[in-house]
Amino acid sequence: MTALAPALITGCSSGMGRQTALALHRKGHPVYATARRPDDLAALAAEGITTLALDVTDEQSMAAAVTRVEEEHGAVGVLVNNAAYGLHLPVELAGPEEVRAQFETNVFGAVRLVQLVLPAMRAAGTGRIVNISSMGGRFSPPGGGFYHATKHAVEALSDSLRLEVAPFGIKVVVVQPGPTLTDFAGTAVTTMHGPADHDPYGTFRAELADMYAHKTFTRRGGAVPVETATRTIVRAATTARPRARYAIGTVARTVLTARRLLPDAAFDAMLRRSFPLPGATR
Repeated sequence: MTALAPALITGCSSGMGRQTALALHRKGHPVYATARRPDDLAALAAEGITTLALDVTDEQSMAAAVTRVEEEHGAVGVLVNNAAYGLHLPVELAGPEEVRAQFETNVFGAVRLVQLVLPAMRAAGTGRIVNISSMGGRFSPPGGGFYHATKHAVEALSDSLRLEVAPFGIKVVVVQPGPTLTDFAGTAVTTMHGPADHDPYGTFRAELADMYAHKTFTRRGGAVPVETATRTIVRAATTARPRARYAIGTVARTVLTARRLLPDAAFDAMLRRSFPLPGATR
C-alpha cells in the first residue's frame, strides 16, 4: 500500500463518508468521493476532490466510477464501502420492497463494488477494502432486525473475503461504529413512524424513535463525534498492518464485549432493560 493510493468512497454526501474523503485528501491521497446526487458533493469538489455520481443500486454508475479510477491510476487502491441507511421496523411490519431496498443498498451494492475493483487490485498485487459495518453487525435489538441483518451480512462477507484475497496482497478491514453524531439517526427515525391506529407496535415504534432521537444518538448517550469515527476509518484505510476489525466508541466496545462474553439469555435481558418493547411487560 503506497501513501498515495487512490481512494474510492461511497456515501460522501454527509457524515463519515464526507469527512473520510476530506481526511484522505488532506493526507495526499487522490480521492474519488461519490454519492447518488453529485450536487451534494459541491463542497468536496471545492476542496479539489474528484466527485462522481455513484448509486450503489445502479450497476452502470458503479462500473463507471471504478473505470474512471482505473483509467487514471491503474487500480483502486482503497475502496471504502460506506453508503448505507437504517430501516428500523418490527419484522412483522416491513414490506418486501422495503427489505429488498435495505439489502440492495447496504449489502449488494458493497458486494458488487468489491467485485468490480478486485481484478485490477489483484493485478497490482495490492489494495485495501474497508467495509463500514456497525457494532450492530454483532447483535440485533428490537426494531432493528433488517438493518442489523445487513450489517451481520457485511461482517460475514468480509470474513470470507479477507481470507480469499490475502494471497493477492489485498487487505480487508471492517469498521464497527457505535452511535455517531451524523444524519443516520434522523433517517432511521423517519422509518419508525407510521399510523398508530390498530398497530400493535405503535407505542413501541414511537418510544423507539424517541429513544434514538433524544438519547442514543446524543453526546449524553455516548455517541461519538463524526471526527472520531473518521480517524478510525482513515487508520483502517492507511495503516500498514490493519486489524481485521476496529470498533469505534465506548458504547460499541462495551456492547461488543458483552455480546461476546454473555450467554444469549443474559444478553437478551440486557436488551430488554435498554430498549422499549411492544406490550406492557418486559
